[in-house]
Amino acid sequence: MEWTSALGRYAGRLHRATGMGHHVASPLGAWLLLALVAKAAPPGHDLAEALGMDPDEAAAVAGTLLEQPHSMVAAASAVWYGPDADVSGLAGWWAGLPSTTSFGPLPDRLELDRWVREHSLGLIASMPDISPRALLTLASVLATKVSWREPFEAVPADDLGRDTLWAPRLSQVLRTPPKSHRMFIARSEHAGEIIVHVAAGAPAEDPDHYHDPTAGRDELQVVSVAAAPDVDPARVLAAAYEIAPACVSGRRLKSEVSLFKLPPGQTPLWTIRETELHGHTESYSAVLPCWSAHSTHDLTDTGPGFPAATRILAGLLGIDDLTHQAQQTAVARYGQYGFEAAALTTTASYRSAGLGPMLAREAELRFAHPYAVVAVAAQTSGAGSAAEPGPWHGVPVFSAWVSEPDDLFER
Repeated sequence: MEWTSALGRYAGRLHRATGMGHHVASPLGAWLLLALVAKAAPPGHDLAEALGMDPDEAAAVAGTLLEQPHSMVAAASAVWYGPDADVSGLAGWWAGLPSTTSFGPLPDRLELDRWVREHSLGLIASMPDISPRALLTLASVLATKVSWREPFEAVPADDLGRDTLWAPRLSQVLRTPPKSHRMFIARSEHAGEIIVHVAAGAPAEDPDHYHDPTAGRDELQVVSVAAAPDVDPARVLAAAYEIAPACVSGRRLKSEVSLFKLPPGQTPLWTIRETELHGHTESYSAVLPCWSAHSTHDLTDTGPGFPAATRILAGLLGIDDLTHQAQQTAVARYGQYGFEAAALTTTASYRSAGLGPMLAREAELRFAHPYAVVAVAAQTSGAGSAAEPGPWHGVPVFSAWVSEPDDLFER
């Protein structure tokens, strides 16, 4: 758990750098990218401070995560070099990269987008613009799609509390089912009293799948944590990063608070009711909204660790004036039946002069006189370099000469 504490500290810095408005991010995706560089870090390098641990240990953690992936978390990484890069100094470094990390010349745009779509489970459509002048590009992708083992119930938004901020904006929200979901109240040194909801997910393509407990377990748990409305969001995130790893044990946590140690009544976080039953029993339910987010974070200047990583790469490339552009695109969707999320983190390194103004041109094409049209079939089997053309591949099926255009018409 020591390295997850380091990740929690890194997450706090990353979220503060991206801003605390509505957003989604993957600190792990950014951390993994930096950890790929860590193996080349000289002793005492300040990349260790960003990673929160010894660079060699961080590299080992990254290698384990990427080479032994979780069955419900797609994970991929790549290192690509541009045509102008002298890669002779990279051999020792790339030999120590995880065996699953792709390494090679920078692919063309279509191949980059295909790589992102494949490894993000289709949740991210394209790679950010990377100039062919980039000497070195690093990328990481994390993605998941899970269905709740027990879906939520849909209830009127008033169940959030009629006088709450969100209830007037919504029509329906989510209520926990009678069993399966885990809920509790806890005390956190970061955020004070907090409420916690945990929903477990199964593979989206097999929502009825249950693992044999004697054969180990792969599961994704989505932990929601709220504190009092006036608590700094950064402190709530810190509490969530502290408590979420502990939730996977399934055991009661030391920080949990018994309902019998709290007064009955209503607060912004809960309503506690007391009824007469034999013995002392505690039960929970929770109401929370659906949510989704699509965020793009510029990590070039504010992303913790990226300037330090660029200095290491500059040494490998033998270049003094290396600069970089770093970005993360993240998407997430939390609903009645499941959760899906993906994050793409990239950093591209350039000679400082290589980031000067780039020329652009635009063309508007006007088909304003007679022209030809040909409809041609495409047919291949296999994928990538193994693709083979089929009998219809490249065959013109329809053709026309357009000399009498129509006005706009309904389909």
